[in-house]
Amino acid sequence: MTLPVDRLSEPTVRAFVTALNANDRDAFFGLLAPGATMSDDGSERDLREWTEREVFASHGRMVVESEDDGGLVLVATYSNDTWGAMRTDWRFTVEDGKVTRFETGQAAAE
Repeated sequence: MTLPVDRLSEPTVRAFVTALNANDRDAFFGLLAPGATMSDDGSERDLREWTEREVFASHGRMVVESEDDGGLVLVATYSNDTWGAMRTDWRFTVEDGKVTRFETGQAAAE
């Protein structure tokens, strides 16, 4: 089952997923707070370097399966041209309409 992006509860997270899926760098980075941080599978990453490699250069896409915590936690199938598709967790911290941090990693098996 998938959850349409336009049905995501948290407006900033909804815009984040929309920008990511559209491969829209300007919209994506416009949603990030100055100094925003991220981690992948528990390791801190350089946000701009990681998103360039894992999202924009490799055409990353998210198909959201479910949301929790008011839309700040997503389970999604994430795919890109490098790694194919994998089930992932995404956790967001949003302040004043900007993402200050996101954490992603492989989701537990269903």
